[in-house]
Amino acid sequence: MNTPLSNAALSLAGTGVPVLPLSRGKRPVGNCPSCADGACGGRPNMLSAGPCVCPAPCHGWAAATTDPGVITSTAWARSWRVAAAVAYHPGGADLTVVDLDNPDAVAWARAALPPTRTVGTTRGEHWIYRGAMRSVNAVRDGVDLKSTMSYARWLGPGTGTLAPLPEAVRELAARQSTAARPTPPPVPLPAGGGECRHRTPVYLERGIAMAEQRITEAREQVHATVYATFLAVLATHGRCGCLTEAHIARLFAAAQAKGERPRHCTDAWTNARARLGV
Repeated sequence: MNTPLSNAALSLAGTGVPVLPLSRGKRPVGNCPSCADGACGGRPNMLSAGPCVCPAPCHGWAAATTDPGVITSTAWARSWRVAAAVAYHPGGADLTVVDLDNPDAVAWARAALPPTRTVGTTRGEHWIYRGAMRSVNAVRDGVDLKSTMSYARWLGPGTGTLAPLPEAVRELAARQSTAARPTPPPVPLPAGGGECRHRTPVYLERGIAMAEQRITEAREQVHATVYATFLAVLATHGRCGCLTEAHIARLFAAAQAKGERPRHCTDAWTNARARLGV
């Protein structure tokens, strides 16, 4: 039986916006028994990374979908019963949300950014632009950018017309990244050809081939699959020093063959490394 939230999610998904159930604490709801009630640690499925080992993305932005069969499935039925709201993956709909969390942030946006669709929140406003980018928090006081690899609460259609993502917003992310988020150090490669210290080179080759296959066989949510696969590879081999530039190039090539842009591949790889601290 559908619930008011699942019906709202279906309506939103019908417009091409990937959706997911959200708990009262603004955390994604686990959509399988292993992840129910935060049993997996509350982390989105990252294949072999972390305690969640679901066969497909279970919760979080990576699980956001427009597939009505998934939204109304038995696996998601409990999630909608315990959820408090509908969330969505802005980047999956080619959108960016400028989350303005206080009156000063709203005043800044009105002075610095072009008008666009606006949605009221409990503390400020969401300004929604057409175009995806890397998600970054705290680009200035009270301002977060939510797009790829992120989610936002659905608070209604808002008012106004969607405007193209302005360069000023991208510059905010670039400035914050340079000032406060230095690029993680490259994955160390051991001298002597990159032999894996704790597993055989055959194991590594099989792992890379399986990662390529997983990306190649993705039929939907390609961006989420690429990120999850990169994270899985790094979780297994990112600290032992066995990955080489040739391995990474193979993964990037598989992703780009599915339509991912080089910049998106780089962002996914960098975000995966940052999450794992490698």
